[in-house]
Amino acid sequence: MSERVPRPSPSARETQMPRHMEALERADALSLLRSVSLGRLVFTESALPAIRPLNHLLDGEDIIIRLGDGSALASLKAPSDPPGAVVAYEADVIDPVRHVGWSVVVTGYARLVDDPADLERYRDLLRPWVARTMTDVLRIRPELITGFRLTPAAGHPTGG
Repeated sequence: MSERVPRPSPSARETQMPRHMEALERADALSLLRSVSLGRLVFTESALPAIRPLNHLLDGEDIIIRLGDGSALASLKAPSDPPGAVVAYEADVIDPVRHVGWSVVVTGYARLVDDPADLERYRDLLRPWVARTMTDVLRIRPELITGFRLTPAAGHPTGG
C-alpha cells in the first residue's frame, strides 16, 4: 500500500490563473539543472523509447550518471565509438499547487567514461540512490539544451 501525502487544495482562482512560459537561455538552464540532483534519462531500449529516473551531477556542461550492473540502461554501454548513443535528460521543479516552476531538457550523446582518474573522481562525487552495484559512469555531452520557466502571467494578482 502506498503512502498518500496530504497536499493543500489550491483555490480555483490559483489553478485557473494563466501562466507565462518563458524560454530559458542555455546558461540559465544549466544553472537550474545544476540546482537539482534528480532527473530522467530518455534512451532507446529494444528500439522503443524508455525513461528512467536517475541522480546526476554536472561537470561543466556534461551530465554524469552512474549505471548499475544488468540494468535496462545496459544498451547505452554498447556504443564506445564517437559520437555515442543519442539520449535526452530532463529535470524540473514544478509546484503542483501553484503551477509554476521550470523544466530543462538536454539532448546529446552518451558515452561511457573510460579515463581511470575521471572514473574514480565521479565514483567519489556521485553516490547512487539505490542499493545496487554501480560499475559504470556515463557522460552525456549536450548538443541541445532547452528549457522554460512557468510564472504567473503579468497583470494577475500574483503576477505583477
